[in-house]
Amino acid sequence: MIRFGTGGWRAVIGSDFIEQNIRLVAEGICTLMAEEGKTDKPVIVGYDHRFLSDTAARWMAEVLAGHGVTVWFLNRSAPTPLIMHTVLRQSLHYGIEITASHNPSSYNGVKLIVEEGRDAPVETTRRLEELIAALSPASVHSLPFDDAVRQGLVVYRKNPFNGFIDDILSVLNVEAIREHGARVLFDPMYGSGTYPLLVILCTARCTVDMIHNTRDAHFGGSLPAPTVQGLGELRNRVLSGHYELGIAFDGDGDRLGIIDSNGRYLNANEILVMLYWYLHEIKGWRGPVVRNLATTHMLDAMAADFGEVCYEVPVGFKYISSKIDEVDAVLGGESSGGLTVRGHIHGKDSIYAASLFVEMLSVVEKSPSQIIDDLTVRYGHYEMVEDNITFTPDQKATVNRIIFEERQLPDFGKPVEKVSYEDGCKVYFADHSFVICRFSGTEPLLRIFAEGEDSTVAKGYIQAFRELLSLDS
Repeated sequence: MIRFGTGGWRAVIGSDFIEQNIRLVAEGICTLMAEEGKTDKPVIVGYDHRFLSDTAARWMAEVLAGHGVTVWFLNRSAPTPLIMHTVLRQSLHYGIEITASHNPSSYNGVKLIVEEGRDAPVETTRRLEELIAALSPASVHSLPFDDAVRQGLVVYRKNPFNGFIDDILSVLNVEAIREHGARVLFDPMYGSGTYPLLVILCTARCTVDMIHNTRDAHFGGSLPAPTVQGLGELRNRVLSGHYELGIAFDGDGDRLGIIDSNGRYLNANEILVMLYWYLHEIKGWRGPVVRNLATTHMLDAMAADFGEVCYEVPVGFKYISSKIDEVDAVLGGESSGGLTVRGHIHGKDSIYAASLFVEMLSVVEKSPSQIIDDLTVRYGHYEMVEDNITFTPDQKATVNRIIFEERQLPDFGKPVEKVSYEDGCKVYFADHSFVICRFSGTEPLLRIFAEGEDSTVAKGYIQAFRELLSLDS
């Protein structure tokens, strides 16, 4: 069964991510486009650095061309934000990126982008799943790639990054960045986000050195995720090389991690808090902020202090981008490392976020540690802990029964203020701490996030859930 989660369809290479299934997904997309009457515009097809990504993109293009749909094909790997930007700026109906984002290297997948450069909504992916399920390999129509190029159905996009890079530069305070002259060490984690950030920072006269900037389908044996566990080498090199900042992306360039000059890792929650403060208080952008339900409540405290509102939405960036539009929010993001800003694309973009972060340091002339420490003094300490638990089918059924059918809760040793089952099970406490237990939409994992005034409190919430579910190994 081909299923689309919060980040698209993801599957293990050689098991489910195989040519037959990739072509079936493409055939389903063509059927969906015909059903919606949206075959009149090109579809842009991009791919990241993963194993099989470029080949899978060609298979996709062959099926689209087989239905007479024009394909804009990229002659180099590209990050997901570029595909979203192209769909938005060129008013396309659809875009496709071959990627599994931050998943292990054994995975690959397909992200479907819809009009206005948005992640495909649940209604679209559910219908696509239905259409794919009704297909067989014999149903697939395709045209050999070289023939499609000769017939003008596959068109190589020249200089696809120009508009994307120019749009970001047009809203940055480039003069402030030039005057400051930051020295940056950039780790794209062998991913596809290298080129646009390098161009932006060099245009703004930053000094940029790089590590892990070649193609490695195994990502150096690590997860292509900018987490504290994955950025040890970046941290060490920032310290030994006396860089002002270390910047890291995930595999398809939509998640961000930061290392301070003193080697401190700035997590996604801290990046969100700092950028909301900068945009609202320093740049003068007025408006609320949006976060998903597994993201820091420090944003709530900050928004209240600004006289604004912090809106909570389910996990999945499509919900964040929709709410940003609805309430005209300054920015929105999630604790997994993705954010976007008002007026930009409707999806996660680490390239713009990293550029804005460099601008913030250049304008305020403080280190990230100084900024977040000042904000912590003002709004209190919030520390988040995450636990990812693998499970067997039987264990999943047990978790589902206990948490989501019987709605049992652990004994946390303190009163519960409220519980939400909008997306997983989230327990709120009166002191603004919380714990959420939910199944991942992209990997076979049970995720438990908890936030408290310190890690001891947060870990206690997680352990309580583990004991309830007999997962206290």
